[in-house]
Order: sequence, then C-alpha cells, then structure tokens
Amino acid sequence: MSKNRRQNTDGRTPESTTGIDPARIGIQLYTVRDDMAEDVAGTLRALAAIGYAEVEFAGFFGHSPGEIRALLDTAGLVSPSAHVQLADIRSAAEQLIETAVTIGNDYIVLGWLAPDERLSLDDYRRHIDLVAGFAAQCRDAGLQFAWHNHDFEFTELDGQRPIDLILDRTDSELVQVELDLYWMTLAGADPFHYFENYPGRFPLCHIKDMAADRSMTDVGDGIIDFAGFFAVGDLAGFKHYYVERDDAKDALGSAARSYAAVSTLTF
Repeated sequence: MSKNRRQNTDGRTPESTTGIDPARIGIQLYTVRDDMAEDVAGTLRALAAIGYAEVEFAGFFGHSPGEIRALLDTAGLVSPSAHVQLADIRSAAEQLIETAVTIGNDYIVLGWLAPDERLSLDDYRRHIDLVAGFAAQCRDAGLQFAWHNHDFEFTELDGQRPIDLILDRTDSELVQVELDLYWMTLAGADPFHYFENYPGRFPLCHIKDMAADRSMTDVGDGIIDFAGFFAVGDLAGFKHYYVERDDAKDALGSAARSYAAVSTLTF
C-alpha cells in the first residue's frame, strides 16, 4: 500500500472502485504554450482529440474573449478557469471579470507571485487584502476566486507557511485554492493535513508527476500517488483536474501520455 493512501477504520485499504469523471479531466494550457502561440485553434482541436474535456488558460495569445469562446465551442471544449496576474487584479479587475464571463469561466485564479512580491509575510498580507476585495467582486459576478500554489507558499517565512496565512485569513466562501500537487510534494507538505484541516477549499488541482530526481515528468512516470489523493477528493473538494507539465519538449505528446495515465486511474 502506498504511504499516501488512507485506510478504513478497520485498517483495510478501500477497494479501487472509481476514477475521475472524463468530463472533469482538463489541461493547463501553459503546457502547450508554444503550440498555442503558433495555432490556438489547431492546438485546442488536438487536445480535444486526445480526450481532454476542459482547458485552463494562462493567456489568450492575441485573441479576444469572444474569439476564445468561439474557438472553444468549435473544439467542443469548456474552460472552467483561467490564470491571471496580480498586476491585472490591481489595475484591471473589472476587465478580468468581463473576460471570464464571456469565455464561460467559473473561476479566476491568481497564478503566480514574482520573487519580489513574496519576500515577507507582510507581502502576503497585502496580497490577501487585495484578493479578498477582488474575490468579493468575483462572487458578485457569479464567479469564484482561487489562489494557485507553487512550492514557495509552503516554505516558511518568519516561522509560518504563507499558504496557512492565506487559508486562515480569507473567507472560505470567497477564496479557494487550486492545489498543485507537484509543487506541494516538492515542498515536503502533506496534502492530507490540508484536506483534513481545510475541507472543501481545493476545487481545482494540477496534476504533474515527479521523477525520482524531483524533476517534472509525465503523469504515470513518477512517484506521486495521485490515486491516494483523489480517493479523498470529496474531502478536499476536488471538482476539476488539470494535467500540467511546465517543461515538456514534446508538449502534445506529453499531454497525450499524461491523459492516458489520468484517465485510467482508479481509487
């Protein structure tokens, strides 16, 4: 039994009985950013042909929100969420919301903090105050705000993990978390601790695997026990599952291999 799998109260491991709903398997388009830069429509069609049902944007490659919505419709895809930058939350909050509504997103996700934006816990406190207000605007527009983690949110600053500050200082109804399981594992954090202490806060997750040398690899080729995490997905709150690999040389090939692994997981 994997060390990550939870047991029943009698000590037995639950039988593997189910997998991820195929309609909830998506991909973060940063994985195929070079392909998208050359041909957005063709890349979306290729991902749909692999089997993906959902995509998460991190930029629109010169296309308007209306054009993106039309390309998604043509490819038979939906986009539940998109990444945005902190600077855009500061300067273009209403535009971000309008874009999300046009495309059909349900979630707007803060995707990244630059190194000079995360030097101290006070930096995080300022960001929390900013996103709390933006999250309320999202709610009023029928959207949900979420914060995407990297490893640095799990690295202590002044004796505290920033992710704990984010979760503890925000309204659970307004601010949720897109959990990147690779970065969390790299940081040495225990996902089950967070599932149990912050149940339902993690509606979105990123699925990329870790090789023995701790580098990224295609799902199924590494050491992360995704099935163990997804077995308690109801506790975590998982609703959308996005494959991602930041450094793929053959991005569409990587996307296909990871999809095959994710779509056949049982737990």
